[in-house]
Amino acid sequence: MEKEVSKRPAFSQVSDYSFDMPVSYMRGMRVPARVYADKTLLKEMDTRVFEQIANVSSLPGIVEHSLVMPDGHSGYGFPIGGVAAFDPDDGGIISPGGIGFDINCGMRLVLTNLTLDEVKPKIKELVDLLFSRIPTGVGNSSKLNISKDDFKMLAAEGSKWAVKKGFAYESDLKTTELGGSADWADPSKISDKAIARGLKQIGTLGSGNHYLEVQYVKPENIIDEKIAKRWGLFPNQIVIMLHTGSRGAGHQIATDYIEKFSRLAESGKGIKVNDKELACATFLSEPGQDYYKAMGCGVNISFANRQVITHQLRQAFSKVFKKDPEKLGMELLFDVAHNRASIEKHAIGKKERELLIHRKGSTGAYAPGRREIPLKYRKDGSPVIIGGSMETGSYLLVGSDNSEEAFSSTCHGSGRTKSRSQARKSTDGEKLFNSMLKRGIYVKSASWSGLAEESGDSYKNIDRVVDIINSANISRKVCKLLPLGNIKG
Repeated sequence: MEKEVSKRPAFSQVSDYSFDMPVSYMRGMRVPARVYADKTLLKEMDTRVFEQIANVSSLPGIVEHSLVMPDGHSGYGFPIGGVAAFDPDDGGIISPGGIGFDINCGMRLVLTNLTLDEVKPKIKELVDLLFSRIPTGVGNSSKLNISKDDFKMLAAEGSKWAVKKGFAYESDLKTTELGGSADWADPSKISDKAIARGLKQIGTLGSGNHYLEVQYVKPENIIDEKIAKRWGLFPNQIVIMLHTGSRGAGHQIATDYIEKFSRLAESGKGIKVNDKELACATFLSEPGQDYYKAMGCGVNISFANRQVITHQLRQAFSKVFKKDPEKLGMELLFDVAHNRASIEKHAIGKKERELLIHRKGSTGAYAPGRREIPLKYRKDGSPVIIGGSMETGSYLLVGSDNSEEAFSSTCHGSGRTKSRSQARKSTDGEKLFNSMLKRGIYVKSASWSGLAEESGDSYKNIDRVVDIINSANISRKVCKLLPLGNIKG
């Protein structure tokens, strides 16, 4: 299909924090595209984001509008920070490019009853121990010996497998999305290559912006005191944030099905798309269902990976502070993904419809009462974990009543402003390490170049991004979390 694209759309302003791109921006658009931003941030977004979200708006079965969150930047297929809802009963599709290569990549927040004063003197010892126990960086292998059959069971069960193996508490399942298990997963739908890539990566952090960070709750950064207290947060508390996903297995699952859907399109048996990165299949078709079941395996691999890492960090804290993890109050507050497609019911006009929501670098943010929220949090709204850069801090939010206008979705981070290669050229990793150390942040990385890639100035201002989401009432601030120690690839 021929594309007619101007450099920047003529947006119409919906509110102070949302702007609509008309269907006239690109031939073939079925619905408008909506961007959550303020006027300044909108001007700063790269034009590739607008072309990508217009392509998303052209996909079969899309409902109402495609979305971009304020952390949005160009990605593979969908922009990072992209959201779209598809109606399976109206030919709606499923697309790996709308979910991401790192299937079910997400955030996990673990509580402790420790305070800043107790942990700060031991932060170097703690971070060094975490770095020695949790493999980081490209190519590092897990310390677990998992057989092929055991990996298939893991891919079918997720965190439930981790409970059986002693890597999780039963209570962890109650504070993990989906109870820690995608029950539609079918390991027969993933390739031997995906299994081979995943075998040695359970309990590994990976590279890029994946990290494990020791954080603290500065008293003045608690915004919603009532919810913070109900959720187990208190001033000067130490918490741990984890960001990683399904690693090589998830990447291979996505690769396999992008190639399969592309071949079907080329043969005339599939769906032709504006951008080959959006290769897709009708959700209710056999190829679409095969990918959905394979994606479910990626979801479970991701949950199991984060759970095994959680076990390792609990053991590390226990060794340093000479107490059992239970006595240290190391409970899981929540585990939430930002790369997944989910079947959810949403009101479209006056009618409730069952839709397939694609979130690519976007977090589910459910209003109070929705069934997707674990019972512990259902009256408040779902916890939303937003990771910032290792220099600037992160946020804990809560899904709010207005989230339905965004298909119960919000941002997932601050969003890159520099490519990794640009960051490496403009930042000296060793100098950055010393600068952070002077500011009281001890970081351990697999390489100086990897550290340079994640410099704070490579990302948008996290406060600004979250302010937009908070002001739009898509999700509301609970508290900001500041970095104390960090391990990364």
